[in-house]
Amino acid sequence: MIRIGKISYWHVHAWDYTKQAQEHPGTEIVAVWDEISQRGQAAAEKLGVPFYEDLDEMLGRDDIDAVIVDAPTARHQEVIVAAARAGKHIFTEKVIAATLKELNIILDEVTKNNVKLTVSLPRLNDGYTLAIRDILSQGVLGKITLVRARLSHNGATANWLPEHFYSLEECLGGALIDLGCHPMYLTRLFMNEMPKEVSAHFGYVTGKQVEDNAVAVLTAASGAIGIVEAGFVNNHSPFTLEVHGTEGTLLYGTPENQLLLRTSGSGAGSSEKWTEQAIPPARESAFHQWVQHIENDTAADENVSLATDLTKLMEASNLSAREHRAVRIDELSK
Repeated sequence: MIRIGKISYWHVHAWDYTKQAQEHPGTEIVAVWDEISQRGQAAAEKLGVPFYEDLDEMLGRDDIDAVIVDAPTARHQEVIVAAARAGKHIFTEKVIAATLKELNIILDEVTKNNVKLTVSLPRLNDGYTLAIRDILSQGVLGKITLVRARLSHNGATANWLPEHFYSLEECLGGALIDLGCHPMYLTRLFMNEMPKEVSAHFGYVTGKQVEDNAVAVLTAASGAIGIVEAGFVNNHSPFTLEVHGTEGTLLYGTPENQLLLRTSGSGAGSSEKWTEQAIPPARESAFHQWVQHIENDTAADENVSLATDLTKLMEASNLSAREHRAVRIDELSK
């Protein structure tokens, strides 16, 4: 049994990960720390486990093997480094960190202390992602020219997001660094290359400290372009994926949850008409994968690699929007 200490209930998905830990036959939550004592005490009481005012005291328990991190983004370096130095395996909400410099500090400690790190990038495991990756591996779209991904909701206009999600100090960003993480890592994945330059534009529809409407344009050395869209102010806006190539196009979620393919090549699977593609079941969740890495002494190499690229793209996007210019990835401070 892997015994888990829960680090904060700040994030909106904190209880979702708690539920996964409770339902997994190989894990249990045995302690809680939270930067807000009242919230942490309430969570610990609900779970029937001890609450710790001091994070180091909780991490000092020899019978705690791992932690789930849902602390404010601005505190990720502090809490993840502390967990790694205490020898605890780490499952964390995205992003690992908001800057490459912070990320490298975290990854150095993870490596040095030989702990298993997995980041919650859930849409990597969904069926449509698996299907798109399989189709792309067959080369039927030719050379990839454009990837577009949009994910948005009405959390700010309908007032169902917690108020602290609009704190620039805690979140280090808004719609893009939170919701936009998902279309960002998917766009990076489907482009099949790390973009060299980012240009981002933020909107402030509801007048919050952080952006509630965002777009980032990613440019790759091959000439391929990625378009990432995210917002807290869009109602009935479907999650949408587009992958375009010199020989064809894939569409998903416009607006139904169907994966459509049309190609102009002459090879196997080519079709001059739109054809619906099978979508397999989702594979095991990132949390389940993390548990397997702990049990089998393996590493989440692709997960961490994509999470690393995600931090780079987010830092470049924030810098671009702030300075009103395109930002090259190689500008980022290591």
